[in-house]
Amino acid sequence: AASPIKNKAIPKNAPALIAGAILIAFVLVLFIYSLFKSYGNAPRISLAEGIASIEKEMVLIPSGRFMMGDRGDKLQVTLTKPFYMAKYEVTQEQWEGVMGKNPSEVKGAKLPVTMVSWDDCQEFIKKLNASTKGGYRLPYDAEWEYTCRAGTTTKYSFGDEITPQDANYDDSKLGKPVAVGSYRPNAFGVYDMHGNVWEWCNDWYGSLQDGEVTDPKGPATGERRVLRGGSF
Repeated sequence: AASPIKNKAIPKNAPALIAGAILIAFVLVLFIYSLFKSYGNAPRISLAEGIASIEKEMVLIPSGRFMMGDRGDKLQVTLTKPFYMAKYEVTQEQWEGVMGKNPSEVKGAKLPVTMVSWDDCQEFIKKLNASTKGGYRLPYDAEWEYTCRAGTTTKYSFGDEITPQDANYDDSKLGKPVAVGSYRPNAFGVYDMHGNVWEWCNDWYGSLQDGEVTDPKGPATGERRVLRGGSF
């Protein structure tokens, strides 16, 4: 059996009570959103997994000689020692695994990490070296170009012309980074050295000089660091 419910007058402070309830609900929604946001920014892989993936993707670059520059410079560079270069640009999941955060604007586990400064990269390398046998660093400008050219003398590692099938650059009309390894590698087996995102080098920025140099490391001082490779 149903019991009758007596009619009651609406309290005078009802609008305030309703506003309070809405405010509490809003705060609760914000709290839940922050939890999801924090979860979304958490590392997708662990530190150990991040390091393992980086170590697995290193490519041995042989020593050699090449002509550096593309504006009529005649700098013959000799690199006397082989070195390892990452096969891919550092991915967001690798960066998160080491640093615990992802500063990139366009998110994606296999996308290259973006919005990182040269100093951010030094901190990443510092943590990477502290958790491994060490030896990681940014490539020097000459090492980067030698790896990019991969034994070629053409304008690009794949020839004198570039098309949207070769790399992610302005004419590709994508307007954002793509997953690392989306285009064919160069002869050394390294990907995305043309386009996708800019890549930091270890050197201070400076002009090339004609002549011959061995294992150059750039100017001793400067105001800016070297960026190579271009971007989307």
